[in-house]
Amino acid sequence: MNTVPDHYRDLLDRPIVVSLATLMGDGTPQVQPVWCSYDGTHILVNTEKGRQKYRNLARRRVATLLAVDPDDDNRWVEVRGSVVDETEAGADEHIDELARLYLGVDGYPYHQPGDVRVLFRIAPRRVTTLESSMPQFDASA
Repeated sequence: MNTVPDHYRDLLDRPIVVSLATLMGDGTPQVQPVWCSYDGTHILVNTEKGRQKYRNLARRRVATLLAVDPDDDNRWVEVRGSVVDETEAGADEHIDELARLYLGVDGYPYHQPGDVRVLFRIAPRRVTTLESSMPQFDASA
């Protein structure tokens, strides 16, 4: 499967911090919590030029994202994909949109003079989901 099922789209549309795995130069994984969005086709990841995730995504154009439902850790979506676009155009506006969603503020409050934002579009190549009907246990019992 290479599309995110509608039943799991909320995990990418809600303000859930996802885990982003990229590859370092020596092939080891680097994982960071990030904000992201989904346009129905691509996962959108925004970063500052020069950061480690920027260097990793720009040089080794693969990534994996894991979004776990904060209300049910037995429900998650993993997206393995390839970077199909990298652009500065619209990146400032995108991070402001994410700040509205994740922080409830009008604009990204951590802009610094000279910062260059970059927007990566990641095309899903493999999507894995889990929704378990495991019994819930009452810890107070």
